[in-house]
Amino acid sequence: MAKLEPKAAADCRYDILSLGEVMLRLDPGEGRIRTARQFQAWEGGGEYNVARGLRRCFGQRAGVVTAFAKNEVGLLMEDFILQGGVDTSLIKWMDYDGIGRTVRNGLNFTERGFGIRGAVGCSDRGNTAASQLKAGDIDWEYIFGTLGVRWLHTGGIFAALSETTGEVVIEAARIAKKHGTIVSYDLNYRPSLWKGFGGLEKCREINREIAKYVDVMIGNEEDFTACLGFEIEGADDNLTDLEVGAFQQMITKAVAEFPNFKATATTMRGVKTATVNDWGAMCWVDGEFYTSAHRPDLEIMDRVGGGDSFASGFIYGLMILQDAAKAIEYGAAHGALAMTTPGDTTMASLAEVEKIVAGAGARVDR
Repeated sequence: MAKLEPKAAADCRYDILSLGEVMLRLDPGEGRIRTARQFQAWEGGGEYNVARGLRRCFGQRAGVVTAFAKNEVGLLMEDFILQGGVDTSLIKWMDYDGIGRTVRNGLNFTERGFGIRGAVGCSDRGNTAASQLKAGDIDWEYIFGTLGVRWLHTGGIFAALSETTGEVVIEAARIAKKHGTIVSYDLNYRPSLWKGFGGLEKCREINREIAKYVDVMIGNEEDFTACLGFEIEGADDNLTDLEVGAFQQMITKAVAEFPNFKATATTMRGVKTATVNDWGAMCWVDGEFYTSAHRPDLEIMDRVGGGDSFASGFIYGLMILQDAAKAIEYGAAHGALAMTTPGDTTMASLAEVEKIVAGAGARVDR
């Protein structure tokens, strides 16, 4: 089984490059979207969050490939991205017509939830600049061949945005592999995104083509079943509460069909309430399974982005520490920490992640 061998950092401008849509998140805080009179503004996106986590928490050189309509909202999101330390030079800017008839920027209203009231997301992302990206729009040969990238991360949310974005992912992953860049992909199945053009059948067609170029595949049981068609015997209805045996069975099937997978990973979340979850993670790397410390009854402030922060910690462990056992622990710890703060993106430090990995508690640091 071939091992992950990232390109030398000295030969690359970017340690991590993410491809995906970035939206403006509008957060009513402790209240409800339907009754809010003010919102906190953040940026967020499933693929972007991973690059930002690797930059802010883990100190890696990060960039993002996305597209914005060139107006005040697009410039606001660029400013948020710059504050996160992520390079914006590869963003594609599209002319704005003044009203958003031809192109616009995405909005994502998000309630955190509390107790028995679950989190609620209300996205407004139709006809966005990122969803209009198509194969040929981005000069991937320049990015991977001239600039150099150690690791590309993208995912199923961006692939499902439109009839053209899946082809963008395939093009990027194919050229990344040509130039020796490691490719990770988070399946992130969202039925609401796929139903507009082909549904589950199209979802599987696109994702199974993308999977041919992926080194590190991330997803839970529902993701692997919906996106890649791997049915698991004895799976229960709560697909987010993944059993270890089901994951092992699923990965055995996946690796047999896609021998290019060098690593896979999943979070294991048992949802008790919006603010109390059981939390852990498991991975398969180079033929071996590894499980993180289990954290029952983890208290959560904001669960959005927890899986993305897991992915960034896991990638750090594989790319920098080059240790699968540490990778799953760093991923699980970083995801747990990210869910203790508001917003999609991490506010954790590497020192805090290492403290949690070492088993420290929540005593006051003075």
